[in-house]
Amino acid sequence: MKIVLALGGNALQSDPKDTSVEAQLKNCRETAKAIVDIVEEGHTLAIVHGNGPQVGQIIKTVNDAHASDKSNILYPLDVCGAFSQGYIGYHLQNTIQEELRRRNINKNVGTIVTQVEVNPKDPAFENPTKPIGSFYAKEEAEKLMAEKGYIMKEDAGRGYRRVVASPKPVNIIEKGLIKDLVEGGSIIISCGGGGIPVIKTGQGVKGIAAVIDKDFAAEKLAEMIDADQLVILTAVDKVCINFNKPSQQELSQVTMQELNQYIKEGQFAPGSMLPKVEACKKFVIFNPNKKAIIASLENAKEAIKGNTGTTIVYK
Repeated sequence: MKIVLALGGNALQSDPKDTSVEAQLKNCRETAKAIVDIVEEGHTLAIVHGNGPQVGQIIKTVNDAHASDKSNILYPLDVCGAFSQGYIGYHLQNTIQEELRRRNINKNVGTIVTQVEVNPKDPAFENPTKPIGSFYAKEEAEKLMAEKGYIMKEDAGRGYRRVVASPKPVNIIEKGLIKDLVEGGSIIISCGGGGIPVIKTGQGVKGIAAVIDKDFAAEKLAEMIDADQLVILTAVDKVCINFNKPSQQELSQVTMQELNQYIKEGQFAPGSMLPKVEACKKFVIFNPNKKAIIASLENAKEAIKGNTGTTIVYK
């Protein structure tokens, strides 16, 4: 099968406080084992990953360097996103290649710096909500708003952070290239961090300050390369309703009708499980004869076989 695999943050960073290169490389080696387990089953893969902690660290480094020496370039958000695609993609392709060699599997692995088109009239631009980068004191935040036009919001009593829009993807610029390479048997890492947000102009496309949810980007990619399955990997084995309550219930298979009812009831947290569920829902609506899966990284191979995880079907 042709599978789009969306990697959650735990695949790259198990300790939120440790953003070091060494820690990420260690996690990528473990992630590579789970990915190659799937490859050994005969599946072809397109991989999408998040970049939240990494792009935050890049932005902080750039901002700190600029603050201490104004001759240092202050890179825009879309460029920082491109940095993170290369940095994370390098580690993933390196460790996947290492694991493939260890198992004597001959496959090409590569990373594509991917531009993802968004609609400049997306309502998300009217209400930026996605926090990025460092925390600032109120006075510093006000200065940034005045000097750079940033939108800064207080974040859970920890200080002020820049917030940007999180629009939905409408197109993937490199979709044809990705599809050709995946159908040729290569393992392709693309749409990292949700992709570099771009908008169409009279002169082509240009980057815009936004962050696309990586699960929605993975779903759009799955549509555009005609994937057989969308598999979203996270920190839990199955989606639950009544989460963290005595009546908590794991879902093994859920239909579209059931899923809509659970969403209506507010069963899924907006910042974590809801985007994953909504991305799966969108894929299954687009492809009623196909299915989407949410599962843990460790059990990905078994989830694809139908032995664990939560499978979303049309009916």
